Amino acid sequence: MTTRIGWTLALATLTLACGGGEAPPEAADTADPDVRPKVLVIGIDGVRPDVLAEVETPNLDRLVAEGTFTDRARTGFPSVSGPGWSSFLIGVWPEKHGVTDNEFQGKRYDEYPDLFTRIETVRPELETWVVADWLPLVADDHNGPVISEQVDTKHVLDGYELGWAEADSASVELAVDALRSSDPDAMFVYLGNPDETSHQAGSIGAEYRQAIALADQHVGRLLHALAARPTAGGEDWLVLVSTDHGRRADGGHGGDTSEERTIFYIASGPSAARGPAPDTTYIVDLPVTALAHLGIQADPAWGLDGRVVGLAR
Repeated sequence: MTTRIGWTLALATLTLACGGGEAPPEAADTADPDVRPKVLVIGIDGVRPDVLAEVETPNLDRLVAEGTFTDRARTGFPSVSGPGWSSFLIGVWPEKHGVTDNEFQGKRYDEYPDLFTRIETVRPELETWVVADWLPLVADDHNGPVISEQVDTKHVLDGYELGWAEADSASVELAVDALRSSDPDAMFVYLGNPDETSHQAGSIGAEYRQAIALADQHVGRLLHALAARPTAGGEDWLVLVSTDHGRRADGGHGGDTSEERTIFYIASGPSAARGPAPDTTYIVDLPVTALAHLGIQADPAWGLDGRVVGLAR
């Protein structure tokens, strides 16, 4: 089921809202084998790890404290959203998925489908749920979508139409409502406001930092919704958070500099390891880790480039 959210519905939704080193990480306590593994993937667009460290982000800090973290992970090249989110969601580099810019003309998503399509193919009984406000991720216009129509529920918002802060808030409220009223097993929530804010400001200054702080508040809303689920005691949620690229001081990106290609990576929850992730962590590791947590072993025939990072077992 795919839903396209317009301005009126998005505003109505908003009114419902409340308010590394190389040493291996220490293993967390073994999770109860009777609980159901579930995954929440949060993608925050265009966040530089060094700037993130300077912003007050209590909810992301909590995830770091309860899991694995690195601020020295790496994205691919070119460091723009099309190839970045494709690698983030698929687990292969641009040489395989074919996307090298934001036009998506060379996409090979039929050969290399996204994480949630993989889940639907291998474990169709699992409930997949996706929301994004950058259209190429979820819509069949704009040369997308990265995430196919095979997912069970897909919400499509347009950050350019709604305003990025408003669209992110509406996206999160939709996710919170799904956590209250349904039983998703694998979720993806995209937050585009930090990237767009930096582009509009032409800097990584106050406006950008405020947008990162707002994204952290959204993370807090999602974590509260997870904890408030009546079935929370029988669920093992792995929360994965990362970004598609960094950026230069002028707000731009796309090049091969450390500032543009260094990203952060968080894997948090009862089944996550505790401590720093290896410096050899890459954007393509996230979908492989999500699949592993759900008990889906990557088939070598899939040709995935990532590996499991941040799970205790």
